[in-house]
Amino acid sequence: MHNRYNFIAGQSVERLAAISDGVFAVAMTLLVLDLHMPAAETIHSEAGLWQAVVALAPRVLVYLMSFLTLGIFWVGQQTQLNQLERSDRDFTWVHLAFLFAVSLTPFSTSLMAEFISYRIALIIYWANILLLGVILYAAWAFARRARLLKPNVTEDVDEAVKRRIIGAQMLYAFGAALCVISTTWALGFILLVQLNYALAPRLRFLQRL
Repeated sequence: MHNRYNFIAGQSVERLAAISDGVFAVAMTLLVLDLHMPAAETIHSEAGLWQAVVALAPRVLVYLMSFLTLGIFWVGQQTQLNQLERSDRDFTWVHLAFLFAVSLTPFSTSLMAEFISYRIALIIYWANILLLGVILYAAWAFARRARLLKPNVTEDVDEAVKRRIIGAQMLYAFGAALCVISTTWALGFILLVQLNYALAPRLRFLQRL
């Protein structure tokens, strides 16, 4: 009976997509809660308000980066789910692990925004992105091995999905390594990578990743 339950559990791709959309929506909403309005009692002029708004710039930057990150991974996950003919219990739990990594993003974002000049904060932020990529790659590899994909999914599609995840993670890792020089350089490079993947690769060598 136990084996029978495992066989029939977690087969709905639609339900998996639904909970994924919900977790992504909540995580993306929580990101903005780290942006706080300037305290009214500390503002006494237009110049004072402008200075307070400018002081929010680092937090706004990290918020933008994390929103792009979640958007990119949401598109990546939906791309995978659209290639599935069916799901199973094990595959569902792999994607639940992926959603766990998604739920950590508001925390790593808040830490990065609060300690934007600290390398440890950046490494934790990058580790969150790495975890998302590793689990998403593992989910695709599992689906391929377990024959969960649609019959019309070709080797070219398989390679394209894996190449995109690996290529992005290589670029993210390079960006994180730049924190040895400066966290500003590291964040700037990671933001460029995110903008590239959000807008679709435009540079020829990035199109191959």
